[in-house]
Amino acid sequence: MSEKSQKLLSLAQQLRLYKPPDSLNNPTRRQNGIPQSAKPKTAAVLICIFEGNDGDLRVILTERSSRLSSHSGEVSLPGGKREEGDADDVETALREATEEIGLDPSLLDVVTVLEPFMTKYAMTVVPVVGILFDKKAFNPAPNVNEVETVFDVPLEMFLKDENRREQEKEWMGDKYLLHFFDYQSGSKKYTVWAITASILIRAASVVYQRPPAFLEQKPTFWNGNPDKAIDT
Repeated sequence: MSEKSQKLLSLAQQLRLYKPPDSLNNPTRRQNGIPQSAKPKTAAVLICIFEGNDGDLRVILTERSSRLSSHSGEVSLPGGKREEGDADDVETALREATEEIGLDPSLLDVVTVLEPFMTKYAMTVVPVVGILFDKKAFNPAPNVNEVETVFDVPLEMFLKDENRREQEKEWMGDKYLLHFFDYQSGSKKYTVWAITASILIRAASVVYQRPPAFLEQKPTFWNGNPDKAIDT
């Protein structure tokens, strides 16, 4: 294995000290608005960061298979629903990354877990951050039933007001912005949007310790703070 990058070592040390703000990591607020009939559902995604050839920090993404019945062809982070045998959210994220893209957990240094995001259908999504010190040791092996393509993008792009579009939306009186980030890789164009984009905006803000260069205005329910009951 090649000598570990000083940049990644410093980042790992920084992220191990990260603690989500109380305003974004309050279990009571995350449960507010969820009907008692709803069964808690949890998923975890992996934010796998490595250092690119030009020294920039990059994150691994997938294009979902066209064979999937839901969200086919969309860009997402490796991850999925928590299973009974999973000890915690970290294990869920690592298991899913292994199943989806063939990423060996031993190659990763898991450094922190960000505050959960919640969908309007009461699914809690937990972002797990891991650092891949030796990118060359990872040979992507996408599961063709789940993943069409494995690719990577600069993490910092989610803080820049470049190649970004937005769409104003409203749900249950809550006005918010959906962000779309376009990325060109060779002849292929990818679009990162919705909750995946929001998770990466948050991750980039934590890593680079600065806010995005645009108004984020994400929906309040993504951090489990809806003012009204959530329909199931």
